Amino acid sequence: MIVRTRPWLLLAPALILLGGLLIWPLVRVFLFSLQDYGLREIVTGESNYIGFGNYAEIFANPLLWTVVLPNTIGFAVVSVSATVIFGTLVAMLMASLGSVWRTIVGSAIMVAWAMPAVTGTYVWIWIFDADQGLVNETLKNLGLMNESFNWFTNPFTFYAIVALNIVHHGFPFVAITVLAGLLGVSKEMIEAAEMDGAGPIRRFFAIIFPTLKPVFSVVIILSTIWDFKVFAQIYLMPGGAGSNREVLNLGVWSYVESFGQNRYGFGAAIAVLLTVLLLVITAIYVRTLFKEEKE
Repeated sequence: MIVRTRPWLLLAPALILLGGLLIWPLVRVFLFSLQDYGLREIVTGESNYIGFGNYAEIFANPLLWTVVLPNTIGFAVVSVSATVIFGTLVAMLMASLGSVWRTIVGSAIMVAWAMPAVTGTYVWIWIFDADQGLVNETLKNLGLMNESFNWFTNPFTFYAIVALNIVHHGFPFVAITVLAGLLGVSKEMIEAAEMDGAGPIRRFFAIIFPTLKPVFSVVIILSTIWDFKVFAQIYLMPGGAGSNREVLNLGVWSYVESFGQNRYGFGAAIAVLLTVLLLVITAIYVRTLFKEEKE
């Protein structure tokens, strides 16, 4: 009995700490989501439970179905795909380099990963600024555009800029992680496939990808979690703080309703919805992965 419980006793302090730091805040957010919680409740400390009224209001709001969910899911699919593909290409480039150049390239791309999200966002805002932005000035000087264009008013161009920001900030993690796996792939198998006439694409999908499937699973799951709940890169963009309702995603919508409209219960319900959506997507992906491994 003691032998069986000893591991749990050793893990108990860490589990209690993690429970206090992670699980209890989630429970509190869920409890807030069941209330009509605003400034009055903050001042008085009273609870005003309304059951699942906030959730009913969310699902009855056309903004969820026409703007917020399409923006959240569509952006996550595009940005995760672009980040993983570009990061993998960079990793393959680094794997083909010598140790010196690999170190130089690795150090260079880590600068993008180390850049704070706020700083990187303002750099992209400056690049696409409607008045004196680098892109507008370049296009006008080349004669491709007569007047300045505001890239932040259109939802498609808005999210295209956000995607560039996310890919620029996220691809170094994918590149370094995939590179670590690439260095462990059998060179003999790759050389044998090359001698048999397999091209680079065939070698990648026949040898490299199956070998690195667990690595790709990790980077895809982590990138999905990060890109689904992206906040700063959208909120700091012109119009992203709620003035342009067409570019809202779940994370920004939750913040705007909570701290802009003082509807903390409603905002908490949106946050719970985002968490549940992420858990469902992650569970489906992990389940599919385990099923493929068993087969």
